[in-house]
Amino acid sequence: MTKTIAATAMTTDPTNLLRLQSWLSPAFPIGAFSYSHGLEYAVEAGLVHDRDSLIDWLDGDLRFGSGRNEAIFLVLALKSEGEAFLEIAELAEASAASKELALEGLSQGQAFLLTIQRAWPNEALTAGADLLNKSGITPTQAIATALVCRVHGIDPTDTLHLYLQAWSANLINAAVRLVPLGQTDGQLAQAALEAAIIATASAANDATLDDIGSAALMVDWASMQHENQYTRLFRS
Repeated sequence: MTKTIAATAMTTDPTNLLRLQSWLSPAFPIGAFSYSHGLEYAVEAGLVHDRDSLIDWLDGDLRFGSGRNEAIFLVLALKSEGEAFLEIAELAEASAASKELALEGLSQGQAFLLTIQRAWPNEALTAGADLLNKSGITPTQAIATALVCRVHGIDPTDTLHLYLQAWSANLINAAVRLVPLGQTDGQLAQAALEAAIIATASAANDATLDDIGSAALMVDWASMQHENQYTRLFRS
């Protein structure tokens, strides 16, 4: 009886869940695998060297750094249209703490939007993309995701939580290669970050543009140092 109640209580459109899983998958062709968000330097400097230090690094970034900002931009963009949306998108474009973090966010945002337009065409999405283009704004990954999910009617709560899950999963995958960590350690790190993801999403729901800011200074510093790192596997 319990199983029947639980199954019938699910009201989310399965098509939307399938799309969201596809769009936020590591296999989605936006080049996410080529960015480490400064982790490559953090590993070289010994700041991240095992599963526990990786969890601490990403937990701090989610709660206090760029992960938090990404969540806020995503939530606000999901709720906005027209000039309000453009204001949020413009601030998101300018908010990266380093050249490489800007490249990471903007290149993935552009690729994401272009791929969705080809595979899941939508008139409202085309109009939104044209509005950004005419305004000279390049969308970050958070802005592009918000635009796509809003015009396709994807649940905002699902979008926010799975976006942050995908954000952390990509960086864990980078750490698995860099530290290196085993695949099991990677999954243990992902499980340990669930609380940070949920807390960050909850805080973002009540945030405004005035709340944008970062206290994860080591993440930003590591990204800046990566620009001059002698041997590199990743673009950020």
